[in-house]
Amino acid sequence: MIHRIILIGPPGAGKSTIGKTLASELGWIFLDSDREIERKTGRKISEIFVEDGEAKFRQLESAEVLRLLDKEVSITPIVLALGGGAILDPIVYDRLLQEPGVIYLEVSISNAAPRVGFNKERPLLLGNPRQQWLSLFAARKSKYEALAKFRFSTDNRKAREVVADIRSALA
Repeated sequence: MIHRIILIGPPGAGKSTIGKTLASELGWIFLDSDREIERKTGRKISEIFVEDGEAKFRQLESAEVLRLLDKEVSITPIVLALGGGAILDPIVYDRLLQEPGVIYLEVSISNAAPRVGFNKERPLLLGNPRQQWLSLFAARKSKYEALAKFRFSTDNRKAREVVADIRSALA
């Protein structure tokens, strides 16, 4: 039985929204790696990027994701939403390969754009946000696909619809 569901995918895929809904329906704890980093540092992700740079953020992200993946789940299972780039760290990537509950939430640029809003809270999407998103996605897509034990499209779908599909697949 799966005691940990890990949601991966590009910005705007709905990892946080679907993760919260799924955890609520299952009675599990929901954790978001970006929110955990913000809680621990007392700073927004965008501030870390601007003040410390992407390399420092990726260090913090990798450490936090590995900590969350090592969290004891025997008492209460978790749904964990990872930041879109967390899979880039080779140690995190190798650890995720061992996880039976990795779910890749697929989304197209046309569906991601209104969800993301391409604002300053997503520092990697500044400048030409659509082109940045497409570049990030192209660089990460094969990793998302390789890690996925399950794949669900979130295009034109409500969170509850995707959650119903996930629950059905995991039953």
